[in-house]
Amino acid sequence: MPLRTPLYDSHLAAGAKMVDFSGWEMPINYGSQIEEHHAVRRDAGMFDVSHMCALDLVGPDATRWLRHLLANDVAKLTVPGKALYSCLLKEDGGVIDDLIVYFFTPEHFRIVVNAGTADKDIAWMRAQLTGFKATLTQRREGKDALAMIAVQGPNARERFWTAFPAMRGATVMLGVFQAAEVDGWLVARTGYTGEDGFEIALPAADAGPVWQKLLEAGVKPCGLGARDTLRLEAGMNLYGQDMDESISPYEAGLKWTVDLKDAARDFIGKSALEGANARQVRNQFAGLLLLDRGVLRAHQKVITPQGEGEITSGTFSPSLNQSIALARLPVGVALGSEVEVEIRDKRLKARVVKPSFVRNGTPLL
Repeated sequence: MPLRTPLYDSHLAAGAKMVDFSGWEMPINYGSQIEEHHAVRRDAGMFDVSHMCALDLVGPDATRWLRHLLANDVAKLTVPGKALYSCLLKEDGGVIDDLIVYFFTPEHFRIVVNAGTADKDIAWMRAQLTGFKATLTQRREGKDALAMIAVQGPNARERFWTAFPAMRGATVMLGVFQAAEVDGWLVARTGYTGEDGFEIALPAADAGPVWQKLLEAGVKPCGLGARDTLRLEAGMNLYGQDMDESISPYEAGLKWTVDLKDAARDFIGKSALEGANARQVRNQFAGLLLLDRGVLRAHQKVITPQGEGEITSGTFSPSLNQSIALARLPVGVALGSEVEVEIRDKRLKARVVKPSFVRNGTPLL
């Protein structure tokens, strides 16, 4: 039986269509996925992301352990509440998961991992804790369980402050990828839509009333359908589709998350990514814009002069009114060049573009 978030009853009350997502019963939409998508691009929408798993890391070796565990370097985090995006790698450089780390002190961090990989991630992390003085505690269930709500869109922060005016003073000066702890909440200026806004972690018991106040402030509830079209327009990877344990960050467009500046730092997967014995990078991550009529979908074959590639995520973009995709293509395929995509035994033309189509409500093509 699928698991349910603390907001399950709120979704039913709003008329949500529920689906199984990574073992959780989640809303796919509340009537119109397109309307929800546009609400986030033009005004403000909110998502229940309580199925994601928050972990608290505490101990004298917390920083040292994370510098060993992650490809990105938490040593660059010095301001309380500052966040970092990173990949969690296997020894061979494959991506176990992508995650966000929040810094509070050198001995205290919050880690947020994906819903479908949480059990795997926790088991891997705890196995790597041997010899380090730190403890890892999950916050998705039990008496200390957290709910998480993402409020996204150009008016998201203003509508959040309308609902909770007392929060304005502590959050108005937050920079992008920074969070503040306020009265038991963690309010972070992060998101997965390409728009501004907040992601709020709060006690599970508070989730329903908070959701209702946001509704009353004019924030539209949005489901997983709109979340997927928004993140794809923003060029953001989805674990299990755009990357997995067989793919390195370099082949997922995430080379920028691998920090090699400190040559003395040895992290899991480092040797597989650099040096004479590094795994060969055969593919590059790119965006596709369909030039013919049709819809791009995952696993469709891409034909290029350099060889075959594959679409990892594809959809019809409501913002561009055109079909778009993220794809893994052979190294050497140039931006701006034309390729062909096999769709129902036909070859349709597409243009190779940077894998980011819309940000902050503005088309980037």
